[in-house]
Amino acid sequence: MLTLFHAAQTRSSRILWLIEELGADVEVVHCEIAWRNGQKVGEADPKNPHPDGKVPALIHDGSLITESAAVALYLTDLHTQAGLGAPVGSPERGALLTWLTWAAGELEPALFARMGGASDPYSDARYEAAMDRLMEALWNGPFLMGARFTVADVMIGSTLAWVRLMLPDSPLFSRYLERLVARPANARARARDSAVALEQAA
Repeated sequence: MLTLFHAAQTRSSRILWLIEELGADVEVVHCEIAWRNGQKVGEADPKNPHPDGKVPALIHDGSLITESAAVALYLTDLHTQAGLGAPVGSPERGALLTWLTWAAGELEPALFARMGGASDPYSDARYEAAMDRLMEALWNGPFLMGARFTVADVMIGSTLAWVRLMLPDSPLFSRYLERLVARPANARARARDSAVALEQAA
């Protein structure tokens, strides 16, 4: 039994997209969250098992998995038939793990610093290095790991779509994001999230 604790139109929406890509049978429990876009919007939902009251949180047969990269890898490893991952011992495994952890450890901090208005040599260099790394991968593309769409594209692509106006003006980014938006699983996930958001706003 897989249960995802999720809030609509948050960064955990990429896990909803991943579930659609995997064709996974996952119960989705919608939660209230305390913070949204850096603003206090309420209190953590008591039914959410995440120790920090954040999303996503995944329960699998009583085991708790939190943090987006860990949840994404866990689900992808459970659903190998979808072909979005790389099995342990395969030549692509190292590259896949690198992309997932780089996204959390380098890309997102660089983007958040830029969003917060940081302008110093270190922050600027970190942002530029992240953009250069992405553009090099997409130049060889069409996806981050070459010809094959993977969970790395879900995780990193969703982040890039969220901060599109902060990215360099490059056709590499434009074409990449167009490819991701055109995926049927992405459209289904966005429709699910939109429907819940409208219901909550009513």
